[in-house]
Amino acid sequence: MPSIDETLGQYSELFILLAAMTFTVALIAFCWDLATASRTLQAVEDRLARQQVPAEAAVGAGRTGGGGAAEGAVETADESLEYAGQRRPAARIGVALSALGTLILAAGVISRGLAAHRVPWGNMYEFCTTGALVVAAVFLLALTRKDMRFLGSFVIGLVVIMLCAAAIAFPTPVAHLVPALQSYWLIIHVSVAVIASALFTLTFAMSVLQLLQARREATAMAGRPDRLAFLRVVPSALTLENVAYRINTVAFVLWTFTVMAGAIWAEKAWGRYWGWDTKEVWSFVIWVVYAGYLHARATRGWTGTRAAWLSIVGYLCVIFNFTIVNVFFSGLHSYSGL
Repeated sequence: MPSIDETLGQYSELFILLAAMTFTVALIAFCWDLATASRTLQAVEDRLARQQVPAEAAVGAGRTGGGGAAEGAVETADESLEYAGQRRPAARIGVALSALGTLILAAGVISRGLAAHRVPWGNMYEFCTTGALVVAAVFLLALTRKDMRFLGSFVIGLVVIMLCAAAIAFPTPVAHLVPALQSYWLIIHVSVAVIASALFTLTFAMSVLQLLQARREATAMAGRPDRLAFLRVVPSALTLENVAYRINTVAFVLWTFTVMAGAIWAEKAWGRYWGWDTKEVWSFVIWVVYAGYLHARATRGWTGTRAAWLSIVGYLCVIFNFTIVNVFFSGLHSYSGL
């Protein structure tokens, strides 16, 4: 077995630290975008309103209507999620820094694998760093198709949390894989699971924003003041729900393959497809929750906030399976490295 390259492992840790710092600045930029973009839109609308009032007065008194927004309406981003001409420099900085952080993190993850002469998916430290890389990469890939910069503060925030958890809670020296993980099924099983989890991360962020936007819309319908003005750059609750549903459908298929691949790997490693190990049970729980979400929304009319909460519960199960089960439950899948 090849020896561990300790020097390259140290460079890997340095790359991952630099990536965490870069993503932190990107997070600040995305948060600044949410804070300033809504104020910019409000300033533009106030200026247009001031220009419109004298024009209406010149036509004559007693004119009503005026083409204003309908009572109870609430301003949101374009529901098509297409890029508009509005200048959002903070969001552009956030995207650029996210891309830079992804490249640096990729260098850290790849150098970690080269240092150990294997795929870097052997313990909680490597699961966190690789998961953060895939989440960031999937987010950037989504940005090439649709304007989802409103998710930046949530998604990049989760990336920062994962990298901080790796560095603070799960620091693990570079080492060889335990015998049970020395299989080509590791690449198949874990890679698909990480991609599915990254997609679930996007839909979790959308579901949280959907709940906030739905509350804002209900507040507007009740005629109360808008206290969530930063959501003006976020699409409507219905749009968020529909996009999250489509992404969850793809992620569910990938998670189904993850469970099936894990069962096949278990048969080859331990001579049985299913043994009700804690990790296996919670992987199945995740499958059941998202299956219930898709079924309830498609056939039972569970839309709106109920669908959002089901999506959030599913992601909380993913987090529980990834952290609590790995760290605090002993079993055949105890590979935390702690």
